[in-house]
Amino acid sequence: MTFFKALAIFLGTVIGVGIFALPFMALKAGFFVALLYFLFMSLITVSVLFLYIEVILGTKEIHRLPGYVGEYLGEKCKKISFFVIAIGLIGALLAYLIIGGQFLNFCLSPYFGGNPTLYTLLFFILGAYLVFKGIKSISGVELFLLSLLFVILALFFIRAFPFINIAHFKSLDLKFLFLPYGVILFSLWGSAVIPEIKEMLPRPGKSLRKVIFGGIIIATLVYLFFILIVLGASGPATSKEAISGLEQALGDNVIKLGFVFGVITCFTSFLTLALTLKKVFWYDFNVAKNFAWFLTCFIPLILFLLGLREFIKVISFTGAIALGLEGIIIVLLYRAFLKKKFSQIMNPILYFLVGIFILGIIFEIVYFLW
Repeated sequence: MTFFKALAIFLGTVIGVGIFALPFMALKAGFFVALLYFLFMSLITVSVLFLYIEVILGTKEIHRLPGYVGEYLGEKCKKISFFVIAIGLIGALLAYLIIGGQFLNFCLSPYFGGNPTLYTLLFFILGAYLVFKGIKSISGVELFLLSLLFVILALFFIRAFPFINIAHFKSLDLKFLFLPYGVILFSLWGSAVIPEIKEMLPRPGKSLRKVIFGGIIIATLVYLFFILIVLGASGPATSKEAISGLEQALGDNVIKLGFVFGVITCFTSFLTLALTLKKVFWYDFNVAKNFAWFLTCFIPLILFLLGLREFIKVISFTGAIALGLEGIIIVLLYRAFLKKKFSQIMNPILYFLVGIFILGIIFEIVYFLW
C-alpha cells in the first residue's frame, strides 16, 4: 500500500495544470510532433531523475535539491539552485492557482455565484490548510483524488469517443515546432517530490526507481490519451485550457465533468509541490516551519493578486527556463557526487543531457521573441 501511495504522490505532482495546455499545443505543432516530443522528453526526464535518485540514495543526510547541491557543489551553487528551484515551484503553484480557480469557478458559480478571483481564494485556502497539516493528510487525499481522476477521465473518454475525428490529427505547422518543449517538460517533471517519496518508502533503494519510472510512463499515457480525446473531438476549436472548446461537440454536462477533472488535477499537484517548497525553506535554509509554510503559500497568491494570470505563459517559462536550468543543475550535481564518492567518470551522456537543456532554453527564448 505504501508503494501505491508513493506512486499517487508522484503522479499527483506530475499530472497537473500542464495537461490542459497539451491539446492546444498539439493542435498548433501537430499531433505526431507532440508524440515524438513525448517519446524523447520522457526518456530525457527519466534519465535525469534517475541521476538525482543516485545522489539521494547515496547521501545519508536528508535534504531537498538545494541541500544536495550545497553538499557537493558548495554554498554559492546552493544559493543559485535554490533561486532556480524556487522560481520553478512558485511558477507551478501560480499556474495551479490561476487555472484551478477558473475551473472551480466554472463548477460552482452557476450554483453559488461569485467570480474567478473568489474561487481562486477558496482553492488557495483549502490547499494551504492541507499543506499546513503535512504529508500524512496529503498522501491520503492524493490517493483518493487520483483514483477519482482516472474514473472521471474514463467517463470523459466514453462520452467524447463518438465525436473523435481522425482528420484532426493530420495537421502540421513547422512554425510551432518548438512550442511543445516547455509545456511537455513542465508536464513530465517531478524532481521536487522525489525526496518526499524516499521518506515514505520503507526500502527506497529497491522501489524508488520503480515509482519514478512507472509514474513517468503512466503520466505520458494519460497525457496522450487526453490529447486524443480533446484534439480528436474539438479539432480547430481546441481551446487554450482544453475544456471549453469541447462544449459545442459534447454539451454542457460533459464540460462540467471536465471542469471537475481540472479542479482535481490542479489541487493534487498544488498540495504536493507546496509541501516540497515548504520543506526546501525549512530543511535547507533553516526557516521556521510555519514561516516556511507562509512563504510557500502566499508568494504565489501575491503574484496572482498582482495580475500574473496567463497560465500558458507561466507554464512555458517555468518548463523551458526554470526546469531546464534545474535539469542542468541535477546533471552537474550527479557529476560532483561521482567525483566525491568514487572518482570522476567521463560520461558523454551527461554532456548530451546538458546540451539538450541548453538548446531547449535557447529555442524557447527564440520562439517567444519570434
